[in-house]
Amino acid sequence: MPAVNERALQKGPSLDADAIIVDLEDSVHPGAKNDARINVVRTFNELDYGSRQRVVRVNAVGSAWFKDDMRMLHDVKPDAVLLPKVETPAAISITHQHLQNIPGAANTEIWAMMETPLAVINAAAIAAVKTQINTFTTVCIGNNDLAREADMAVTSDRQLLMPWLLQIVLACKAYKLQVMDGVYNDFSDLAGFEHECLQGASMGMSGKTLIHPKQIAIANQAYSPSAKDIENAQSIVDAFSKPENAGLGAIQIDGRMVERLHLDMAQHTLRIAQQLKNRS
Repeated sequence: MPAVNERALQKGPSLDADAIIVDLEDSVHPGAKNDARINVVRTFNELDYGSRQRVVRVNAVGSAWFKDDMRMLHDVKPDAVLLPKVETPAAISITHQHLQNIPGAANTEIWAMMETPLAVINAAAIAAVKTQINTFTTVCIGNNDLAREADMAVTSDRQLLMPWLLQIVLACKAYKLQVMDGVYNDFSDLAGFEHECLQGASMGMSGKTLIHPKQIAIANQAYSPSAKDIENAQSIVDAFSKPENAGLGAIQIDGRMVERLHLDMAQHTLRIAQQLKNRS
């Protein structure tokens, strides 16, 4: 949500989303940056977001507005800071150091946007910062900027962009980072949006960034375990919990061979289901 759009900001606590990202970067004109910061402080301090993560997308490290954005955090403690245009590990380290110097902000999560060819080339090095900075938790893909920077035609199946996206996903998985798929601009094309959500979920992405409330329900469904998924997960957990299976690495369930790695996956599915239940 643009930080200058006060009407939109008021809707944040009522939306069925996991996180609300309030933007100080591209959607805010340079002359409106200070007013936007004032809106962020007022909104986050006055409104109850419940279980939703409150995220601020600041301006890029090295920009004319980054230090002022970070100073603003003295007055508002978001759950996460989203860095745009991250191309090297240095941006995350610099932001982490700033947060350490802000009272009460040391545990603020750092999210990073990968949205340039150099970011894709450096994806593994950027993701590896997780081993040193535990509060670095999430990567968001900027697919619009990636395509523009590459002079690449964007098709509905994202065929040409897919190798770039998978390289980012691979790096994030290697270092246990969440990876959020990029936005889908045509919010009136719900069929195309649903296809892209299912595509991202099948690639192992953790979720999708959105630009319009009408996209929320479709994204939630695509990235949530189905009733069948939950039932299967529960059956695996129940089977391994039986005393006779306590020391076994693999067991049979309904004619299928199930290993303990499937138990880990099942427990993860049930944790997601419980989180969704708690949010509801």
